[in-house]
Amino acid sequence: MPRPRTRASCAAAVAIALCATLTGCGGGASATADGKVTLRFTWWGNTDRAARTEKAVAAFERAHPGIDVQTSYSTYDSYKQKLATQAAGDDVPDLIQLDYRQISQYAGSGVMLDLAEQRKALPTGEMDPKLLKTGQVGGRQYALPMGVGTQTVAYDKAAWRAAGVIQPQAGWSWQDWVKALRQVKEHRGTYAMTDPGAAEDQFEIWLRGRGKQLYGKDGQVAFSAGDLARWWTFTSKLRKEGLVSPATDTTQMSGSVEDTPMGRKLSVAEFNWDAPSAGYEAMYGDRLAIAPTPTGEDGTFGQYYKPSMLLGISAGSEHPREAAQFIDFLLNSDKAADILGVDRGTPVNSRQRSRVLSSVTGFQKQVARLQTSLRGKLDPPPAAPPRGDNGLQSTFQRDYDQVSFEKLTPREAAENFLTEARAELRP
Repeated sequence: MPRPRTRASCAAAVAIALCATLTGCGGGASATADGKVTLRFTWWGNTDRAARTEKAVAAFERAHPGIDVQTSYSTYDSYKQKLATQAAGDDVPDLIQLDYRQISQYAGSGVMLDLAEQRKALPTGEMDPKLLKTGQVGGRQYALPMGVGTQTVAYDKAAWRAAGVIQPQAGWSWQDWVKALRQVKEHRGTYAMTDPGAAEDQFEIWLRGRGKQLYGKDGQVAFSAGDLARWWTFTSKLRKEGLVSPATDTTQMSGSVEDTPMGRKLSVAEFNWDAPSAGYEAMYGDRLAIAPTPTGEDGTFGQYYKPSMLLGISAGSEHPREAAQFIDFLLNSDKAADILGVDRGTPVNSRQRSRVLSSVTGFQKQVARLQTSLRGKLDPPPAAPPRGDNGLQSTFQRDYDQVSFEKLTPREAAENFLTEARAELRP
């Protein structure tokens, strides 16, 4: 589900990033006076991910005493902004965490290193070839998936149980979902779920459940204005019925779990990716549960397994070999797998996945159970979205805001979005 700093804006980045340890400004890695190599590693996530990541970094540094890894993290939206600014200012960190929707943008603009140059340091024999392809652009491997994730419905199971709603199961339909929201709303006296209309991820799942795709093989939009208008008409009806959050609550979201309606305990359900849903645990404790997303009317699953995120190396890094060693440690070592668990999705390394899924506890066990229950039911990930899609996510949200504040009809907003998308995706 998720803008970088230049030298001049380093102080501002300190203020906006939720940093565990913020790196100093300056492009690429460096060597310290004592001869150690310093690598910069930034990512997005919550405090739990930060704690696990810092622990994994410390373990790597103990195993590689000649390398220091300086880290920083922020919310997804802030991270996207920072990385875009860093790329424009030639100040990209050595190690770059990317969303699936960003890979074409950065690999296609010379920011990312072709990992074939570090093939010996990055063994991938125990990784699913279909998932490895998600880090490829033009047949070249620019990043490796850090884990496997899928979309879910995160919800307060105590609130659903109190309303007499049957806990959602794999195969429930969008109509089943609406009926459940009505029951929860009737019991609570207020809306049940966060409005999903502004999120391109949720639209894609709904669209795939109807046998369609976001993009065709030509990298162009593969759905019509009518398809998008139907989605926005559907979510608008839910909003007007009071089943999902009003525009005034939804538009306060900025990419962190804490500022969503569910994070603020205004709703009791929300669409999110499986591993990041751990962010709700601080608010809901053992009441937090996750379930598969609704299917199409014929039972077609719209959700799919995707790389939870990807990790690559800056083309400008002065120490690509050491950066590759760090990636290898995070993805393939027993030590890192034991520390990270399924925080960034279930491990992409098949051996580590078997080890981790049998030993995780707490909410991470729910993630493991969900993915195990969906095995064989979900399609492999489609090709990475084309360059330009990353920016269109914001356009999608902006246009839906016009719908939710009733400034445009769903059809008018859909036409606007398609016009801008076609211009943005023009070869």
